[in-house]
Amino acid sequence: MAAEVQLTDQTIDLQQQVARLQALLEASRQVHSTIHEEDVLRSVLRLVVRELEMAGATFTGPELSQDLTYGSVDAEAGTAQRFPLYDRDGQRMADLLVMPPDGRTLTLYESDFLEGLTLQASVALENARNHKRNVEFARVQQDLDAARSIQRSLLPQRLPDISGYSLGFKSKTCYEVGGDYLDIVEMPDGTILLVVADVAGKGLASAIVSVSFRSAFRAAASTGLALHEIATRMNQSHWEEGDETRRRYVTAIFARLDPKTGELEAVNAGHNPGYVLRPDGSLSQLDAAGTPLGLLPGMSYSSERCAFPSGSRLLLYTDGLTEAFCGDEEFGSEQLIDHFSRCQPQMADAILDTLWRAIEDFCKGGPQSDDMTALVLSRIGEPCTADSDLVGEKAA
Repeated sequence: MAAEVQLTDQTIDLQQQVARLQALLEASRQVHSTIHEEDVLRSVLRLVVRELEMAGATFTGPELSQDLTYGSVDAEAGTAQRFPLYDRDGQRMADLLVMPPDGRTLTLYESDFLEGLTLQASVALENARNHKRNVEFARVQQDLDAARSIQRSLLPQRLPDISGYSLGFKSKTCYEVGGDYLDIVEMPDGTILLVVADVAGKGLASAIVSVSFRSAFRAAASTGLALHEIATRMNQSHWEEGDETRRRYVTAIFARLDPKTGELEAVNAGHNPGYVLRPDGSLSQLDAAGTPLGLLPGMSYSSERCAFPSGSRLLLYTDGLTEAFCGDEEFGSEQLIDHFSRCQPQMADAILDTLWRAIEDFCKGGPQSDDMTALVLSRIGEPCTADSDLVGEKAA
């Protein structure tokens, strides 16, 4: 008789365990039926209050967007039972607070059920948050892709056809968008304005400033101001845009080419020196004539004029070219000048391709650490009669 009673008790116990597992399985199915965080948490609260007949339940946690409570809960009451939810790394995501009815303690079955439910809720909550992050990342990536397309469209889409000259540029951002800026503007008098600039920093903030810089430059250029006056005006307007913009100061080098006379004028506002290589092998630097734009108010700049005879070439670039790395070794300006000077082709695009290959070979496939932009102007036509008169003239 005793054996029969024991067997019956074991059968009942097994039946109860099966029922608990079935209940937990159904609860797990409901919890994992959604990928939205709020829906996951609300389904858990409903299960706790309806299936276990608790007085109430709530979730607390610093990352919860709103108060989630089902039924009546007094978090300060001593009878409230707390069940923490942890992610895969053991970080606490939230707490489930359960209020038993009539202030009683939880039974062993209720505690086991809640611990199993909490484990499933932890997985579902982490999955929901990861899904939300993935959706947000995809949206941000989509916006960045659109921003990259817009920024690329703001680069010169058509190069001016200058008889006797070859003009080309190359630009590659470190991230989706960058702070390098390059522009080529044909003026009504037949001269060509060239500018290469670099906004401090990288990424989206710098890209926004570079777009603003483009608008300011084009507006100043349209007034017909002298080159050094354009730089002076842009410095002051950038400074007056406020602290955030000042932190994104701009180094820039402006150049004006008169194709008829072979005159080249340049203003360097705190930028890397430009280089003019002449057919006799001599190299001139276009050094900085003032601070970067927007760094100090009231700055004035001077322009430098030089001869640009047939066979000459001009290189303007951003520091992403010289600051390319292979391990701890920097490509540097000396290597850049050396490759630029020894480059055999005369056409601008071929020269740029040569420089890019030299940098890529140096980096040995390493990641790009900064935006890279360069412009090359090469004179391949007959010399102008005015060439000999343009040597070292400066305008203040």
